[in-house]
Order: sequence, then C-alpha cells, then structure tokens
Amino acid sequence: MSTLLPALPRHFVLAGLLAAGLTACGGSDDDTGTPASAAQNATAQLALLDTTDLHYYARSYNYYSDKDDPTVGLERTATLIHQARQEFPNSLLVDNGDTIQGTVLGTYQAQVAPLPVTEQLGIYKAMATLKYDVGTVGNHEFNFGLPYLSQILGGGLDVEGVDPKVGSKDKGPGFPVVVANVTSVKSGKPLLDPYVILERTLKVTQADGTAATLPIKIGVIGITTPGIMNWDKDKLEGKVTTQDGVETAKKYVPEVRVKADLVFVLLHGGMSASGYFADMENPGYYITKEVPGIDGIVMGHEHNTFPDRGTTAAYKFDGADNAKGTVNGVPAVMASSWGKALGVMNYALKWDATAKKWSVDTAKTDVQVRTIQTGTNPAQYVTSDAAVAAAVQELHEKTRAYVASPIGTSDFRLSSLFADVGDVSALQIVNQAQQDHVARYVSANLPQYASLPVLSVTAPFKAGYGNSLDYTDVKAGTMTVAAVADLYLYDNNTINAVKVTGAQLKQWLENAANRFNQIDPAKTEEQWLINDSKTGVQPGSSFPGYNFDVFTTPDISYEIDVTQPKYNVNDPGKGGERIKNLKYKGQPIDPAQEFIVATNNYRANASAPYILGTGKKFDIVWASPDANREVVLNYVKSRQAITRAADGASSSWRFAKVSTAGKVLFKSGKDELGAAQAAGLVNVSVEKADDTGVNGGTGTYTVYRIDLGQ
Repeated sequence: MSTLLPALPRHFVLAGLLAAGLTACGGSDDDTGTPASAAQNATAQLALLDTTDLHYYARSYNYYSDKDDPTVGLERTATLIHQARQEFPNSLLVDNGDTIQGTVLGTYQAQVAPLPVTEQLGIYKAMATLKYDVGTVGNHEFNFGLPYLSQILGGGLDVEGVDPKVGSKDKGPGFPVVVANVTSVKSGKPLLDPYVILERTLKVTQADGTAATLPIKIGVIGITTPGIMNWDKDKLEGKVTTQDGVETAKKYVPEVRVKADLVFVLLHGGMSASGYFADMENPGYYITKEVPGIDGIVMGHEHNTFPDRGTTAAYKFDGADNAKGTVNGVPAVMASSWGKALGVMNYALKWDATAKKWSVDTAKTDVQVRTIQTGTNPAQYVTSDAAVAAAVQELHEKTRAYVASPIGTSDFRLSSLFADVGDVSALQIVNQAQQDHVARYVSANLPQYASLPVLSVTAPFKAGYGNSLDYTDVKAGTMTVAAVADLYLYDNNTINAVKVTGAQLKQWLENAANRFNQIDPAKTEEQWLINDSKTGVQPGSSFPGYNFDVFTTPDISYEIDVTQPKYNVNDPGKGGERIKNLKYKGQPIDPAQEFIVATNNYRANASAPYILGTGKKFDIVWASPDANREVVLNYVKSRQAITRAADGASSSWRFAKVSTAGKVLFKSGKDELGAAQAAGLVNVSVEKADDTGVNGGTGTYTVYRIDLGQ
C-alpha cells in the first residue's frame, strides 16, 4: 500500500489518502506480488503520466449536437493510461487543472441542479476509476466561486465567505489537490497545500539482475496562473491573493528538494520567451530557466502540445527543445486539452545503495505526448474505457435531457464557421441580448448615462481551434437550452458594461483585428488570413477567435484593412492602423464621443491592458451578477421566433477591398461552403476539399479561398 504525506494536512486532502490503495508506484493496473526490498545498487524506471485542461470532458460526447464525439474525452484518455501502465512498471498519474468546468456536465452540477454535499463531483467519479495521485487547480476551478470549490474538494477552505464545514471529506476528489501561489486573505496561509510529498515503492532491478523494491519520495508543487484575480475578480477580490509563478517556484522548490528524491511542478500555465514580467500568465519558460532543482514540469492552460515533433510546433524559441522534450534542459510536457492526449515523462533512475540516494539518468529521459487519435483518412481513435463512461452515465443522461428542452424557434442556421470572414449568424443574437439587457438597466438605474448610446460586442468563442467540429452550429428549427450553450460557450461569464470613448472603441477593434495576418497584395504565393495555428498559420503568437470582438448593429460600420501591420497599442507609431471608416449612424466617430458597451467580466477586466494599453483599465459602470448565457437564454425565450432578417444578417464590418496577386486562404469546417453562401459571402470558395498535408492538416478541415477584392 502506498501512502501520501501532504505537506500541510487538511481533511479534504486526506480524502486522497483514504481513496488510495495502490500497489507499486501510482495507480498501477498490475496487482501482482511485490519483490523483496533491494540491498544493492539498482536501476528503475518511473513514468509520470498527465492530463491537463480536461474541462469536464468526461465523455466523448458533444451535448450541443447530441452526438458521440470520439475526438475528445477522458473515457478515451483512460485507454492510453491503461496502456501506459502496462508498459511502465512504475508510474504516477497527475492532473494539471481546468478540470471541473467546460462542458454542460459541469454547468449542470454547478448551476442547473446544484451538487448536493452528499455527492462526489461527476468528473472526480470518473477520475477515481483511474486512481490519480495528485492534481492542481487551473483558473477555471474558480469560475463557480470559492464556496463551490471548497465543497467539491471536500470542505475545509479557510477563506472569507466560505463555511469550511460544508463538504464531506469522502466526497472530495480522492487525490490531493495542491497550489502554492494562491493565498487566503483571511488566514494569510496558502488556500490549499502548496505541495505534497508522495511516498511510493518502486519495482527495481538490482545490479545482479534480480527484482526488488525500493522506496522513493516524490514532491509535487502546484502553481496556477495569477490571472484568476482578473478573470474571476468578482468572486475572489478581497478573499484571496496570488503570487508570481517564478517567485513561488523559487520559494518552494528548494524546500521540497530537501524532502524528496524527485521534484515536479504542476504549472497551470504555458510558456512564453518574449520577456519575463511579474504575475505573467504563462511563466513555464522562466521557471525552468531561473529555478534549479526541478526534475520535470507539467504545463497546460494554453491547450497546446509540447513536445511537438511535427512541422507546425507551437513553441519554437531557443530553449524549447521539441526533439528532446525539454525546456531549458528540464523535461517538460503539455498534453493538449479536453482529454485528447496523455503526457508521458519516462525517467531512468539509479539507486546508490551506499549513499542511499536516487539519481536521474538524464540521457535516457523520454518525453512524449500520446494522442487518442490513431489514424487518419478516415480518422480513427482509441476505444473508450467502460468504467469512466459508467461513472458519469446518470449525469450524462440528465444533462442530455436538460439541454434538449425547447426555448424558441429559428428560421436559419446559426453558425460560427465563417465568423472570421463576416458571417454574424451566431453572433448577432448574443449582441442583441446583451445590448437589450444593459440598455434596460441603464435606463432604470443609471440616469447619468441615459444619453449615451448602448452598444454590444461579442466574439466567435468557438472558431475551430479545438478541432474541426469546434464551431457554434445551431440548426434551423426548434431552439433548445443546448443551442444557447452553443451560442455562448462560457457559463461563468457575467454581463459587464463599460464606458468608452470613440478613440477607445477604435483601439478595441484594432486589437480584435490582430486575428488576421498581414496580407501583401503583391505576393503571388498563397497567404493565410487567420492568425491561428489550426485554421491558418501561426507566425508569432496565435490570436484566438474568442478575442475577435465584433459589433453586429447597423448603427456601427467599419472596415478591416489586413494589408496594414498590426496596431501597437503601447506604441502606435510602431504599428499600423487596420480599422478604417469607423462610423456611428453614418457619421465618422468623434474620438471624444462616449458610448456604453455591453461585454463580459473577462473582457472588462483581464483584456483592458491588451485593448487600451499596459496599465490601463476600463471604466466599468455596471458589473452585473447575471450570466451572459442566461441573458441570451431569456432573450430567446422572450422573442420565441428568431429570424435571419431580424437576428442574423446585420454585420457591422467588412474587409477593406484589395486585389491580391496570390490566393488568400483559411480553414474552416469540412464541406461547409453552403453555410458561407447562406450568409451571403459570395467572395468565399473552396480551394481544397480537405487539408491533408496543408499546414499540418490531417484531412479534417476544408481549405477555403477568400477574394478580398469583392
């Protein structure tokens, strides 16, 4: 039996102790007998297996379309886990956060039919079948508030606004959850244990070739992104503080190093080598560069892959060695998201019987990302694990019934397949709902702003980044709860209203225009329009579709000139200006004119420095507690009948016309030209029916051409 020794014991962490009944190292699938303890020099292997950014994808299922989706899901990652445990005699299984929020399963338990304290969270039930050893928290663990987080972890959070007695230790995750850089204001102590020391027994081979066992201590430190204080400000401000990831690692790695044979960091963050700054969102590069004594780092948050031995690797800067799977010489892994992959860091260990000390044979360390996809044309995937699927079966059926309940009708298909090139069919209804909600509140409660125009922005939250099915796609006909969840992906977003000037409005749109690469009209070679690693190319840092804010009202009009360099908000003289002919009701917008803009809490808080400039903040005139998704749902219910003419055809923007010598291309859903034609995008055509071999494509997208001269 293995034991877990938490650094700072709390009863919700002890749930992991009670649930762990493991042989060898970690949640082994092999329950055979254990050899005698070693008495001489020995060698051993240890594989650290990890999942990250599961986002409650317990099942391989798309609840919006009510269909199986074999491209995602822990039920398939589980098969990879079982395979790895058969391959490696000694293993640990860790989770890197962003686990409890994402699919409608999570929303259902957090908000629709709140989870009783007598029940374990569904995703933790699924994970219990796999016997995880340890995990950390991501930013999305905080989306539903601290009381909910405390409850699902088994109770015990000593923080303002939380009753630590709510929760049951035997209904927690079943493994220790650690994070070192979130501190309770009330107690002045870490919100959770900053690290855990896992005591395990390894199967080893002695110098004479005989089998034996040896104990090992493994330290695991958790670090999350400090961005939680911006993204969930309304839930966390005054209750917790965050500390810088690099400084946190500098504090705790030496402490754990003296207690453990191996030290791992679970970082819910990615990496950037563009310059260190305090509280950076993705500090993995600088943690490995500045903090000695780390045997391996697990990363996430960015939903990317590292190491990536293909031709379109996301991380190609000095120090990030995709061939070796190291960052600044430290073994490192980032295993995608949504259960699409399993990270594997396999270590060769040496035991010195005289010094009674473990060491790592670094030349033999092997780092991989193993995906659930096993073949292409047609795409093939590993089989599902029945135990994981069964663990959430009841929740699965309840969620399906909930999302199928009707709320209205639509006479057109609401889709984000071509939102990047002007289709607003999935965006306009969201903007209308937000604008209506804020306008009514301003009229009733904020008379000082009654004379200001109320506008709204939204973005295509699903724009093909996750996979070729990762688009909003609501069929014409009956609209259900699932349709609204598809239209507004983020259940934790709340309505915010900000006051901006005309100049700031232009800055907002300039930032959104970073979605596009700069196009040279004179080039005869093909050029890719979208600045995205999946639906275009990624020349520097990818600009996600969920940041591509647009207006969808006839009151606002503007053009995006993609032949211009990107706007530099902190030094406009060094960048270009892409937003042209910005008008309000047909007249050029005065830079001093004021507007109220309806948006969400994330954009109003975390995005301000990117839109307005470093250190700048939005003037938030109303921070509503109302969820954007609920506002859209209620709006559709009140309207009942949604039509393309009234709710899906009013685009405020277009590309500035320019003839190009070469083709301008982008990727979107396979065989979906009809959606572009239905939206009136006559300048879009099919260039290649599938993207096999195109920018790393595997045949799941179609390559489209856009004529910017039309």
